Amino acid sequence: VLNLNNMSTTSIGRLAEQKASDYLQKEYSYKLLSQNWRTRTCEVDLIMTGRRTVHFIEVKYRKNFLAGGGIASISPNKLNRMYRASEEWLEQKQKYKDYQINIAAIELTGEDLTITSFI
Repeated sequence: VLNLNNMSTTSIGRLAEQKASDYLQKEYSYKLLSQNWRTRTCEVDLIMTGRRTVHFIEVKYRKNFLAGGGIASISPNKLNRMYRASEEWLEQKQKYKDYQINIAAIELTGEDLTITSFI
C-alpha cells in the first residue's frame, strides 16, 4: 500500500517521475537521457529519446482531478520556459534535431500512482 501522507512533496514528485520514466520505457521503449535537468529559469523533469526524437517531459502529479488534473496545471509561461530549456539542451547536444514537449499526468489510483494522460 502506497502511503503518500508521510512523504514530502519532493519525494512524491520524484516517485511520480520514476513511475512516468518506467512507464515510458516499457510502453514506448523510450530511453532516459536526463532527469531533473536545470537551466537558470526552468527544470525539465525527464528528457527521453525514442525513434530519433527527444522528449522533454513535464510530470504532474495530482491527488485527484478536482483541481483540473495535471495537464490543466501547465501554464503558457511553463510551456515557454520548457521550450527555451529544450532549445538550450539541444544546442548543447548537437546530435539531436527533432523534439517534442510532453506532459505526463499522474494520479493516485487505488494503491498506486498511475499515468492518466500523456500528451
